[in-house]
Amino acid sequence: MTKNTTENKETRLTWFALFSTMGTLVCCALPIALVTLGMGATVASLVSSMPFLVTLSEHKIWVFVISGALLAFSAWMIYRPRRNCSTDPELGVLCNKSQRWNRRIFWLSIILWCAGFLAAFLALPLQIWLER
Repeated sequence: MTKNTTENKETRLTWFALFSTMGTLVCCALPIALVTLGMGATVASLVSSMPFLVTLSEHKIWVFVISGALLAFSAWMIYRPRRNCSTDPELGVLCNKSQRWNRRIFWLSIILWCAGFLAAFLALPLQIWLER
């Protein structure tokens, strides 16, 4: 397997992890945020126009487990030991640029995943605990 093929797989995996974490936001964080801001009608409109949101919400544990596993695998691909760039100057520059972008996308995905996790699993228990 060539170095370029490995770079392409890593880039695709990183983007896939980003989009899977966006699913956690769409299923859980966005509706909770909208309802909190008094936009319940907007959530009802979203659910009626995109019924798959209900399915995502019903299976939110699986959504978070799968996207978390993708993030863990993406982290391993990005930060694994013995990861080198080419000694060719042009390829080395491209490899380093690709690595920088992969890391940025990865950390954005982590932030989105954590925001979704907070909204889906911790927001209600925290609210109940604070109201005591």
